[in-house]
Amino acid sequence: MTKHSWENIYDLSDEQLLNLDKAEDLIEMMDLTKAENLLLEMNREDPNCVPVLNVLAHMYGRHLSDFENAIKFYNLVLEIEPDNAWARDERRKYSRYLSYD
Repeated sequence: MTKHSWENIYDLSDEQLLNLDKAEDLIEMMDLTKAENLLLEMNREDPNCVPVLNVLAHMYGRHLSDFENAIKFYNLVLEIEPDNAWARDERRKYSRYLSYD
């Protein structure tokens, strides 16, 4: 069993936890293509996995400046968790970037 200092409130499997850690490591190393492929595969396997959606949205917005995709994934988070303030704030931030184009 994977040990984390935070509670696994989404009841992710050990494989999901390991893959999320791997994806975040790939993002930190700026291997964004591998990170994106891994996260999109995880999303295909579980389209309602909020942590995967959040990491995808963060990667698209912060690291790839793909604000449309960032907003798309934050919207998916908010469909599942309408009260997710972090996703709502991040979506608002990226929406402002698009309004300046």
